[in-house]
Amino acid sequence: LTCPEFDPRPRPRGALVVKPCVVSNPKESKLQPASSSLRQIFPLLLLCSSCSLHCASDADHSAHQSTVVSSIMAEFDVYESLETQHQFWEELDDVVTTQYQSHDLIDETLRAWLYLTSRFRDKFPETEDDVAVCCEKLLQCQLFQDNKDYIRTQIIYSLLQEDDTASLHAIVLFLLLDGHTDESTYSRMIEEACFPRLLELINGRKDQDLRLHRLLLELMYEMSRIERLRTADLLQVDDGFIAYLFQIIEELSNDVHDPYHYPIIRVLLVLNEQYMLASTDVAADPTSPNAPLTNRVIKCLSLHGDSFRTFGENIILLLNRETETSLQLLILKLLYLLFTTKATYEYFYTNDLKVLLDVIIRNLMDLPDEKISLRHTYLRVLYPLLAHTQLSHPPHYKRGEILKVLRILGGFGNSHFAPADETTVRLVDRVSKVKWLADQEPSGEAEVARKFLGISLSRSQTASSVSVVDVAAVMERPGVITPSRKAEADAEAKQGEIKAGPGAVQPKKPLPEVPKHRHGIPVGTASTLHFNGHKKIPPKAPPPRRRTKLKPIEPVADDSPTPEV
Repeated sequence: LTCPEFDPRPRPRGALVVKPCVVSNPKESKLQPASSSLRQIFPLLLLCSSCSLHCASDADHSAHQSTVVSSIMAEFDVYESLETQHQFWEELDDVVTTQYQSHDLIDETLRAWLYLTSRFRDKFPETEDDVAVCCEKLLQCQLFQDNKDYIRTQIIYSLLQEDDTASLHAIVLFLLLDGHTDESTYSRMIEEACFPRLLELINGRKDQDLRLHRLLLELMYEMSRIERLRTADLLQVDDGFIAYLFQIIEELSNDVHDPYHYPIIRVLLVLNEQYMLASTDVAADPTSPNAPLTNRVIKCLSLHGDSFRTFGENIILLLNRETETSLQLLILKLLYLLFTTKATYEYFYTNDLKVLLDVIIRNLMDLPDEKISLRHTYLRVLYPLLAHTQLSHPPHYKRGEILKVLRILGGFGNSHFAPADETTVRLVDRVSKVKWLADQEPSGEAEVARKFLGISLSRSQTASSVSVVDVAAVMERPGVITPSRKAEADAEAKQGEIKAGPGAVQPKKPLPEVPKHRHGIPVGTASTLHFNGHKKIPPKAPPPRRRTKLKPIEPVADDSPTPEV
């Protein structure tokens, strides 16, 4: 690229990409392409390595760029003759196994890798997973292991300026796979203002390439859940972008198994969490001059919730089968805001709310004792769910089962759970005071239940201090799976069967011991009954009846002579 206002500060010799003049918005940069063919064939080559010496004039710079482009095009002509997948794999293996240390030679390797990967994607579009294999080859090669920071920098800067679909596919997939093994990649992307760039690429590229669009959504989700976004990044999100994502979900409502569904849902969930975290800053520091950010996810559902019902159905379905703790927390945080915002009290259908209540009850009973924060979050969602939604209207759904769960969690009749902590007792007491749960109990029973639920806490201690800050503060590292009491019990039983072996004889359970006393009266041994001084013997069974075949009756012959006529 020809840059009239190049950065005169020292930079690594041979850097593939020069930082744009306005990194936060690469489109406004003064960089202009020196050759159109350069953008098509070598997307990563944004500045020739020799320009680190800085050309004397723009004319010299342009002439030098043209020379470099011509030489590189001749060098890569050999790749045009590759026709089969086997040829591509052989060539790619040769490229990534190079052992270069200078930045100039590393840049050449990256150009070759990106060109081969993008060519492979275009030539064999049906082999989507093979693009991931190309990225894995670069991630696992020794060249990357020895130069991680430099190569990541080049790839991130390429994301900021690249527009070619095939090249973007390779770049985005590389960053996703690299971030899964090293989360610092996502942190670096936030520092380099990649969020506005992803926003720009997602907003309007759906019709161009669905595969790339899905990868962009996944990259935004993974990057945003690792670290907090900057306020300037969140300000880039407008109502149109949020409505655009909701509308895509509605268009896919006929196929809940579509892999496109959940990347979009997860982006909306993580943006909601980012808004909640931003609101806690203002709550923690009332003197802050920054005005609280508008949560555009809740705003969109408040104004247009009737048009976006599919999203609500999907997050309940997702919570029902999700085992990752961090994603459960993301869903619960959104549910909490929906059930505490008056405009969205009745966003969900009644039947969906009943399913949600069943899921919450099941998960509360299934959570092990150590998952205290997750249990607290479920209880914080349970209160507004019962108090503000359609479940507060008769006929009340599963009232008895709710009270039973609350008594167990509060410590009453609890033989399989650890003693309840103070926060759990306080939250349980808050839920038990929901009007339709408390009104139908006789006053005496209600007071007894309240004492059991509150144990020895005073009224001031049982008052709930729940707030958005409490819900937003609950976090968990991505990838942590929520343990399950039922799953652990099943695993122990299965392990016992494996140790015993398939042919092992299961020992019989011992018979219960005969009690020696019955209501204080000793129980004697039953004596043998006798009849007329003799031991009573039961009558013998009659012998079996003989069953013989009956011979067929033969007709009797007539021996009398026939009278003669």
